[in-house]
Order: sequence, then structure tokens, then C-alpha cells
Amino acid sequence: MKKMFKPLLVAAFLALALPANAQMTIDEDGMMTERTKNKKDSLGTDKEVPQGMKTWKIDPRFGDRTYVVPDTVPYMFMNTVFTTGLRGEYNTLGNNGSPRQNRIFIDRKETSQFSFLDNYDFFVPAIGDYHFTNTLSPITNLSYYSCGDKTNGEDHFKALFAVNANKELGFLLKFDYLYNRGYYSNQSNSHFNTSFLTSYLGDRYNLHFIFSINNEKVSENGGITNDEYIVHPESFSDDYNDDEIPTILNSNWNRNKHWSVYLTHRYSFGFHRKVKMTEDEIKAKKFAMQAAQDEQKRKEKEKQRKEGDDYEMKAVGEAPKGRPKDAKIMGDAPAPGNKKEGGERVAVDGQEMRDSLAAVAKEEALDTAWMKREYVPVTSIIHTAQVFHGRRIYQAYDTPTGYYNETIFDNGVLYGDSIYDETKYTSVNNTFALALLEGFNKWAQSGIKLFVTHELRKVTMPDSTGIGRSSWTENDISIGGQLSRTQGKVFHYNVTAETWLVGENAGQLKIDGTADLNFKLFGDTVQLAAKAYFHRLNPTFFYRHFHGKHAWWDDNGLSKEVRTRVEGDFSLKRTGTTLRVALDDISNYTYLGQSYTAEMSGTDNSYYNMAVGVRQKSNVGVITAQLLQNLRFGPLHWDNVITYQKSTDTDVLPLPDLNVYTNLYLRFRIAKVLDVDLGADARYFTKYYAPSYSPYTGSYVVQEQEDRVKVGNCPIVNVYANLFLKHARFFVMMSHVVGGKNYFYTPHYPLNSSVLRFGVSWNFLN
Repeated sequence: MKKMFKPLLVAAFLALALPANAQMTIDEDGMMTERTKNKKDSLGTDKEVPQGMKTWKIDPRFGDRTYVVPDTVPYMFMNTVFTTGLRGEYNTLGNNGSPRQNRIFIDRKETSQFSFLDNYDFFVPAIGDYHFTNTLSPITNLSYYSCGDKTNGEDHFKALFAVNANKELGFLLKFDYLYNRGYYSNQSNSHFNTSFLTSYLGDRYNLHFIFSINNEKVSENGGITNDEYIVHPESFSDDYNDDEIPTILNSNWNRNKHWSVYLTHRYSFGFHRKVKMTEDEIKAKKFAMQAAQDEQKRKEKEKQRKEGDDYEMKAVGEAPKGRPKDAKIMGDAPAPGNKKEGGERVAVDGQEMRDSLAAVAKEEALDTAWMKREYVPVTSIIHTAQVFHGRRIYQAYDTPTGYYNETIFDNGVLYGDSIYDETKYTSVNNTFALALLEGFNKWAQSGIKLFVTHELRKVTMPDSTGIGRSSWTENDISIGGQLSRTQGKVFHYNVTAETWLVGENAGQLKIDGTADLNFKLFGDTVQLAAKAYFHRLNPTFFYRHFHGKHAWWDDNGLSKEVRTRVEGDFSLKRTGTTLRVALDDISNYTYLGQSYTAEMSGTDNSYYNMAVGVRQKSNVGVITAQLLQNLRFGPLHWDNVITYQKSTDTDVLPLPDLNVYTNLYLRFRIAKVLDVDLGADARYFTKYYAPSYSPYTGSYVVQEQEDRVKVGNCPIVNVYANLFLKHARFFVMMSHVVGGKNYFYTPHYPLNSSVLRFGVSWNFLN
């Protein structure tokens, strides 16, 4: 326990040494800035540092930017440590870093071509989830999460460094390392990621580049041999610690090693025009003008002082240079308001008229001062390219006798109960697009894009001998278009259609549409949003082909899967209310199913005839209703997410009818600088036949055995203190302080019991 509190106290002490809390603002261009009375760097030196950062995501196909809030928000920071998600909506194998699957069907992503990574999306972000930055000064973020000890603890370290070479060119380096030993036997995992991002945002040329290297290693234990060790521990004569409970497998691993290179860039043709500055730009320019005037006045006063000193020091009798004070003009002075004959000056009669003309000239000058020269792109040529290479290995040195239903080959490099199944996957994707951009004049209310895409995929897997390799090469060509409106504050829409003309996926069709309407009603901001899509897609490669020592399928006659979804969202900003309603209809629903035989031997089960394969169901539908409601009573906050969903066929698409997350906390400030959220949150879902997990395929599978297992109806409560000081976020949490005895999210994989956790994230501005 002392080892746990020592780093926490150090982090708290360092955070308390930071300057006073700052006010964060976001301007119209997405730049987040800090306003402080004394801008110093994170170490408290006297060096003044400009503070400000833009953060945005990009559309993976076209590179269009969407500004987002930087990942420095203190709210819910304590739950960023969990693989189960911010609101506990994911099923996992118990240990942080293990594969996961979302229980909320409308939030699940479609299966990717290299599906072995789909369950690691918490660690391997999609291209559209990366954050690009533009900073006024270098920014470093260090984050560390920990619990437990050297035997069973969890550690997660993240580092991020962002810097700009100039206003247009920015760089970001990301490092992420997760190492979890696991509270149960044979459960450890370690993940490593390093990513390099760069962006260039010029008037005519834009570029976004990502290079990422990843490595995920997961020990597979197959679950515990008897759930009664958790549900009814009193039924055993001995008391078992978590790490003493027997597991089904040992010396089994799933390894994923992969890298990717992504580039999207565009060249735009357009024109320059004068536009009015934003309010923040006007404020900044006024501040700069005032500062320049103050500096000029200071220099003039300094000059006058020096000239006065020089005059007093002159020798007696030396005449001062310049015109004498009593000098007079010879001849008659010009009459005011008269125009000199032959001249070009306008005659001005009277002082009042002269003052009026001067005021008009000053106003015109001020109007011009608040204008800026802006480049308006009209047409863009876009190129997007991505190269991905992945390698998946399932490796085992010790497999229980009879555990697998079939053995395809047994004369490979490894013999007997050993397994070494290696799959390699490479894809090269290129998209060329022509875009007519919206907003270059009042008649261009929509943006139009036309594109063509080519994708090359190459896969190798073991052949039937176990020694050689089988290989596949697939080429696809698709065309499509997009119609969108993103500017303005009232109405936006986006419709994208794509069809495949040539290749393995010829005949595919994707149509996606979104729209939102924003308006004022009774002093509140109301948003109505709609989403819909129609996808007719070929099952991805590893649904069509899979080769391994104990599982094998090829060209299994799968039909194209057809998915249709209609979703409506209604939100009220002032009341903190959001309602989502969605309808899904799926034809030829494609999934993995698994069956096995369990026999009791003494106090433990033995598992035999484990078989996994691809299935298709002719039709299945899902209805979903989700309510997000945030309530506030002074310092007391109560946030809730309640989801109801119903599957028309729970045998092939099992879902919990009810999923609830609730968070009750007090929000207050200590000594005017330390923001605190102190409370407890709970996650709960009703019982259902949750998908099981197949270590052999590294995926979640539908239970098909006779004695299927239900999980759920077990609330899990965490108690926490979430704190924030200017550049530092940190939390202390006791997780799983309350919960029933059936604490499984995946059959035979129990969650961790009560654990004390802490985490800290610190931004350095220097």
C-alpha cells in the first residue's frame, strides 16, 4: 500500500506547485488558448510562453478537417484507464488491455479487412481518430496510470510531444506503452505504439501524414476452469486468491505486429479576397496596436528626455539650433477654407466641416484595419494513400489433449500440442478525388466531390501441409461521390455514395447520409440530427478464408451482407438531454460461432471439441433507444446513459435488453485553484447470453454449445476523486468496491476484484 501512495503523493505535490488555474477559450478557427495573468512555462520560470493549440481530426478519404476539443478535459479522466470504455459499455476479458466488444450495437464498428485488430481499437486508433495539432509553443504531455504491484499490477504510460516549425507546418510524436501482468494466471498483455504525425496547412497546399508502428501481445488463458470459484467461493474447502484459480490454457499467445503509412494531400485553385476578422482576431490586433502605441510613446518620451539633458549640458553662450520660439511668418497667413488657385486641395469652409471629413477618413481607415486577406479555394485535387502491413501469430507450447475438435495438419515446423499459425496481410490503397468546395460565393451552398479508389490486398497463410504457404491477391476499383454542407450554424448535411466496379468486391454499394438542424426554442439550443446508411458488402477476407492448424475454411459460399440503418438524435443543450432512436435491418448477417463440450473432473471443468466457424443468418433486426440525461443541483451532478435494445434473434445476435451507466458526484473548488469531482459511478446490464471469446481466432464468437452461459445483472461501482490543476489532471479510484458475485462480462472470464488505482496527466508548456 505504501508503494501505491508514494508516486501519488509525488504527483499531487508537483501539481500543487503549478500556477493558478487558467481560463480556456476556443476561437472560431478552432484555436484553444489559455488566458492567464502571468503566462509562465510549466516549471514556473519567468520565461513567458504563448499558450494556444488547435486540434482536429481528418476524414480518412479526403483529409477534410473537423476541429475537436484537445484530450485535456478533466471530466471523466478517471475512466480513461479502462478498456471497458468511459461508461463501461464494452465486454472484455477482465484485464485492462484485453480484447473488447461493444454491447451497444449501434456503436459497433463494421468488420475491417484485417479483423484481428478490431478488438484492440482502444489502443490502435483508426485514421479518423488521430488528433493533429497546431501549437503556439511546444507542448509535451505525459500520462501514467497504475495499480497493483510487480506481481499482478497494471501500468500504462503515454507521452506526446507537439511543436510547430511555423504557422503552417506542425509535428506530433506519440508514444504509448501498456503492460498489464493480470490478477489471474496466464493473463498478462503488453502493447506498444509509436506514431509520428505531421500536417501542412497552406493557402493552396494541404498535407496530413501519419506513420505508426504497433505491437500487441496477449497471453491467452481460455478463462477459468470453474465459474464457481467466483460465484460461490464458499463451496470450496480452500480459499483461493485470484492468481491461484486454475485456468484452461497456459503458454498460449496472440501476437499482432503491424505498421502503416498514411498520406492525404491536396492542391487548391482559388482567389484572394478581403474578409472581416473574427472577434478574437480583432481583439488580438487591438492589443498589438495598443502595445505598439505604448512602445512608441515610451520611445518618444525617452527621446525628449535625452534631448532635454543634452540641451542643459551645452556650453554657456552656445545658441540652440532650430527656429526661435518668437519667430513669425512674413506676409499674410492663408485664409482658412480657400482653395489655392491652380491647386488640387478641396476647399473646406469652417472647422466643423474639417472635423467631419477627418472623422469619415478615420472611420474608413478603421474599417480597413479590421479586414484580412483570405485565400478562397474553389477547386481541389486530392490524393490519399495508405499502406498497411500486419502480421498475426497464434502460438502455443501446451494445448490440453482433445481441446480442439479437428487438426488440419500435424507435420509442420511444430509438432504435437504446439501451434504456430502465422498470417500476413498487406494492403495498398489509393484514392484520387476532384472537389468543388462550398462557400467560395453565395451561390455555392454545397461542396461536391468525385473520387475513384484502387485497393490491392495480399494475404499469406499456412497451406494444408503446415510447412508451405497459401497466398491470395485481390484488386478492387470503386468510384463514388459526395455532396455536403458544413458551413453555417443552422443546417448541415453530408451524403456519400460508393460502388465497386472491378475485383473481388464488384457489386458492392455503400450509401451514407447525415443531416442536422440547429435552432433556438424557448431560450434553449435544439439540435435535430438524422443518420442513415445502406451497405451491401462482401464479407471481409478472413470471413471468406482462414487457415490454421485447428480451424480452416475457404470459399464457403457466403452471400453479400446487406445492412440498413435509420437513426434520429434529439438534443437540448440547456437541459443536458439527448435521445437516440435507431432501427437496424440486416440480411445475410455474418458472424463467428463456437461450440465445445465441458466435462466436470473433480472441482474443475475439462473442455473438449472446441470448434469455431463462419455463419450467416438470413435476416435479423435491432431496435435501439438511448437516453443521455445530465442533471445538476448546485454542486451535485448526476449523469446518466440508459440504453434499451432488442434483437429479433438473440441466438445469432445476443444483446442485453438494458444497459445503464450512472455517475453521481460533487463538483467544487479548493483554494480557488483545485477543481475536484468527488463521487461514485456504476455500470449495469441485464443478463444475456453474451458472446464468448475464441483465443484461437482472437475474436468474440456466439455461443453454440448446449449449456450456454449467461452473464450480467451485476452492478459494478467505483468510487473516485478526480482533480484538475491548470496543467495537471490526476485521480484516485477504488474500482469494483460494490458488485455482485457474478462479475463476468465474458463467459468464464471474471473481472478484477477491488483494486486501488491512480493516474496523472501533465501538460508541459515550454
